[in-house]
Amino acid sequence: MLTLHPNILERDGKKAFAVLPYEEFQNLQEELDQYEDLKDLRAAKAEEANAQVDSLSSVRSALKI
Repeated sequence: MLTLHPNILERDGKKAFAVLPYEEFQNLQEELDQYEDLKDLRAAKAEEANAQVDSLSSVRSALKI
């Protein structure tokens, strides 16, 4: 889990921006990239869930090898 140490900047008395140390920003970006990759993997698996699967022996028989 990431630990963040943001500096909150205000505009007109309201929280407007969060500034992170660069290393924390990089770590957060890496975590988000990994999360996106995981989402893509899960979507691809779900898309292929009902795909036809053939055993090696049935493929060999079909190709007569």
